Order: sequence, then structure tokens, then C-alpha cells
Amino acid sequence: MKRTIILIALSVVTLKISYCQTLQQRLDAAAKEATDKIKNPTGGNSGLSNDEVIKGLKEALTIGTNNSTALASKVDGYYKNPLLFIPFPPEAEKVKEEAEALGLKEQTDKFVETLNRAAEEAAKDAATVFVNAVKGISIGDGFSILKGADNAATQYLQDKTTSDLKNKFTPIVQAAIDKVELTKYWSPVITTYNRIPFVEKQNPDLTAYVTDRAMQGLFKLIANEELKIRKDSSAQVTDLLKKVFGSIGK
Repeated sequence: MKRTIILIALSVVTLKISYCQTLQQRLDAAAKEATDKIKNPTGGNSGLSNDEVIKGLKEALTIGTNNSTALASKVDGYYKNPLLFIPFPPEAEKVKEEAEALGLKEQTDKFVETLNRAAEEAAKDAATVFVNAVKGISIGDGFSILKGADNAATQYLQDKTTSDLKNKFTPIVQAAIDKVELTKYWSPVITTYNRIPFVEKQNPDLTAYVTDRAMQGLFKLIANEELKIRKDSSAQVTDLLKKVFGSIGK
């Protein structure tokens, strides 16, 4: 009887050892698979490292910002581009309506045109600001951005740098506003409006408005450039871009 009990106990112990060994093997295999995916998440033979992916993302954003600022800074880059066009400040729409009712439509139209000219002028000096921002961002997991949405890199740049970019871009916008004499076209409109009895006086911060809208427009263009690099092999103009973005989907 004792012998039978001992044999049963030994069998149970043997089974437990075998089970633990099998479980450990499975855990080791899972760990190896996870490590392999981190080193090469595309599942192909690209052998991409996280550092290479980060360098590729930064290179894509650098090209995207350069192309975007070049496009936006052209004459009518904002004014005749529906994607970027800056309208009359929404919070001052009453000013526009009242001014046009008083015969100042030509002035309001000229003001809107000059708003966009200010953004175009500011975009000429925006490239350096954006490129420096790209160089300065710290990307922890390049693969998550690479395998993310088509605008994931642009969104990351926007999230991480908007506050700093705005501080650096504001004086550039102010200089552009002065150069195109925006206030000259704004003054008769706002002065006429504010003379109307019983209206709530209006005077929006034009520098802040143009800065915000100009930056929004540039980020839209950068996102478009990122999409090209992701989807169009002809836009992958360097070996690094080909290696990084050419690996997507393989």
C-alpha cells in the first residue's frame, strides 16, 4: 500500500515538473517573440532598430516642414488655398457685418486678404523654427509612431512643440503683420464699428489670431507631406526613408 502511495506521489511530482518545464518553455518562447517584434515589428527582414526609425521619422518631418513652409510662403499660399485660408476673425464677425452694412465691404475684403498675406510672409521664416523643433523632440518609441496613423509623426510634433513653437513664431508673425501693414486695413473697419452706439467694443488680438491659424495651416501641410512619404515610394527621397517607410506593411 505504501509502495503504491509512493509511486502515485512520484508520478504527481514528475507531472508537475514536466508541466513547469513546458510552461517555462512557452514563457521563454513568448519572451523571444516579443523581443523579436520590438527589434523588427514589421515581421519582415528589414532589421530596423528603434534608433533608425526615430531618425527616419525626424528626417520625414524635416522634409515635410521644409516643403510645407515653402508652399505656404508663396503668394496666395494661404489666401487662395481653401485648406489654409484665414477668414475674418470669428469672434469679430459682428464687426464685419456692421462694417459691410455701412459700405465698408471693400475694406473688410482687403483686411482678410492682408491677414493671409501676413501668414504667407511669416511662413518664409517658419522653416528654421520647425526644423529646430523636429531636432529637439525626444521620441521614445519610434515604432509606435511608424505603425500609427498616417499623420502620427505630425501629431506627435504638434503635441510636443506647439507651445514652444507659438512663442518663437509669434514675433515672426508680428514682423509680417507690420510688413504687410495689416493694421492699416483693420483700423478703419474696427474704428467705424466701435463708433456705432450701444455696440460692444471689439478689438481681437490679430497677432495671436494669425499665429494660431498660420500654425494650424502649416501642420495640415506637414501632415499631407507625411502621408506622401508613407504611401508614395517616390516621396521617399533618401535611403533611410526608403528603409523605414518602405518597411510598413511588409
